[in-house]
Amino acid sequence: MIKLYFQKTFRMNLNIKTPLLLLTVITSLSVSCQQNNNKSESIKTSNISNKSDIRTAKVEVKLEKIKLPANFKIDVWAADVPNARSMAISEEGIVFVGNRQGSNVFALVDENGDGKADTKFILAEGLKMPNGVAYQDGNLYVAEVHRIIRFKDIKNNLTNPTYEVVYDQYPTESHHGWKFIAFGPDRMLYVPVGAPCNICEPEEEIFASITRLDVKTPNAKPEIYAHGVRNTVGFDWHPVTGEMWFTDNGRDMLGDDTPDCELNKVTAKGQHFGYPYWHAGTVKDPEFGDKGKAQSEYVQPSAKLGAHVAPLGMRFYEGEMFPGSYKNQVLIAKHGSWNRTEKSGYVVAMEEIDAAGKVTGEKIFASGWLDEATQEVWGRPVDVQELPDGSLLISDDMAGVIYRVTYSKQ
Repeated sequence: MIKLYFQKTFRMNLNIKTPLLLLTVITSLSVSCQQNNNKSESIKTSNISNKSDIRTAKVEVKLEKIKLPANFKIDVWAADVPNARSMAISEEGIVFVGNRQGSNVFALVDENGDGKADTKFILAEGLKMPNGVAYQDGNLYVAEVHRIIRFKDIKNNLTNPTYEVVYDQYPTESHHGWKFIAFGPDRMLYVPVGAPCNICEPEEEIFASITRLDVKTPNAKPEIYAHGVRNTVGFDWHPVTGEMWFTDNGRDMLGDDTPDCELNKVTAKGQHFGYPYWHAGTVKDPEFGDKGKAQSEYVQPSAKLGAHVAPLGMRFYEGEMFPGSYKNQVLIAKHGSWNRTEKSGYVVAMEEIDAAGKVTGEKIFASGWLDEATQEVWGRPVDVQELPDGSLLISDDMAGVIYRVTYSKQ
């Protein structure tokens, strides 16, 4: 049985604040709330073969290298999470994690409420790049390259997970085929389809797009919501305006410093963001630029994030733990370059947005995974996810861990 001893609000994937139920009866979980703001809810689960204890899992990280603003602290929240990529979260704080290089989907549970995950459940094996995870109405949705699957009532079935296919007609190309997914304010599931190349003009309209799918309607087909999006692996909706913002990875092989990766804002369905004709708003593609329209016909980026930094997961911060200056600002995990002469990225950055919805600047929130002097890398941030207490999770697919960042006034 779940017993919640005080009422609180928690951000769901619908991007609205929803009161938690004071009493919900279930069979496999037991939750008790902690009063310390730096502690999460405790969640008890039964023992079963797909469950493992990760409290003493070996960790090879260099937390002493991580630089944060004053009064922030970073710890390992979960270890032994191979190729930890996109994250989603339930009302109780169960964290679901996908991966790209592997074939599993995980659920992580803090059973004793000490601010660290204790147990890991393997929910599925043998999937094809199950990078994307999203949660809605008690159900977990997972994106493989070509299909969306659903685990119904997942919090009550961690020990006996099964899934059904929602839609399986997305393209099968693996190049940029891994997906980040999330539910929008319209309750539709947003699913990107990356360009099947570094640079090309795909024949099928669905490539280099963001689609949306009505998962509640049987036999529904995706509709294209945005065009000209090379490879987005992170998006969220502004808490006030409801507008969709997304990261996009710029093309390669035009040099170390061009083009910039992008942060974009969708203000209407059907907008085109330039790929493959224009990059970062002002860079005309040398091969395909003349085949497109004038620069002014495409949506300009809201922010240029740097060349080859590989911006992936992003979230608007809505919690109460961090200082007020973080409220409704964008936190972005820059995964880091793979072919730049001098590496770039490997940080979590905050894009500052004013009341008019314009990006006014960028501050580095967390850094240290890259040693700029030696060019050695020991970790790569992938996604960011706020916990119910306002602390921030950061997944790292290189170190196979998830970090938790907290803030305490001194």
